[in-house]
Amino acid sequence: MPEINRVAWIGRALIVGRGGLGKALAQELQRRQPALEVLLCGRSVVSELDDGGDWLVDLESPQSLEALSQRLLDDPQPLRLVLNATGRLHGGSLIPEKRLQQVSASQLLESFAINAAGPLLLAKAIEPALKRDQPFHFASLSARVGSIADNRSGGWYAYRGAKAAQNMFLRSLSVEWARRFPLATVTMLHPGTTDTALSKPFQNFVPPDRLFSPQKAAALLLDVLLQQTAEDSGRFLAWDGQDIPW
Repeated sequence: MPEINRVAWIGRALIVGRGGLGKALAQELQRRQPALEVLLCGRSVVSELDDGGDWLVDLESPQSLEALSQRLLDDPQPLRLVLNATGRLHGGSLIPEKRLQQVSASQLLESFAINAAGPLLLAKAIEPALKRDQPFHFASLSARVGSIADNRSGGWYAYRGAKAAQNMFLRSLSVEWARRFPLATVTMLHPGTTDTALSKPFQNFVPPDRLFSPQKAAALLLDVLLQQTAEDSGRFLAWDGQDIPW
């Protein structure tokens, strides 16, 4: 077993987002870190990993985030990890744009609400439960298409812009928390193209060896995440541990 899996993490872990990758992350994390109490949180259905509480978390609802903050303050378990596995590329009125004339204000605002503001507001909600002398990890799924330097194909204005904004938000967060919570680690993670509903309409363009199952993507991401320390805080990392340019 790799050394990274022999370091015991103790306390409460929240995986926010009940999609295919969120579920796989919760299951793999519980397998690797049995001392953690892993809860899979979402906007509606109670997870089978829930220990009996009703941990509903809606990143677009101020009331939901306030309730989460209070629940964590009341929780006897120290908060060890929060991993945001939410994201929205398409669905309903949200369609990735191929050219400028397809851009709309409503789609920009919708994408920014969930993909950029959501992770930062989640961090704000959990911050009151953090302790200066306790290690803590905050991680959020980003995307390589949010890299400004790596953008060579254009398009996808709302999603690219929102992911780039998330990266800036969380990079700033890592600087602030380094002063206030020196044992905290903030990480942005690119999972690669994963076989979930988010990527389904675009999988024809992905080589078979680069389309990961949720289980494989979760294992790769945790390989990376469990190696990060406070000295690494603020990094934007791919599933293979490589830094992605901003």
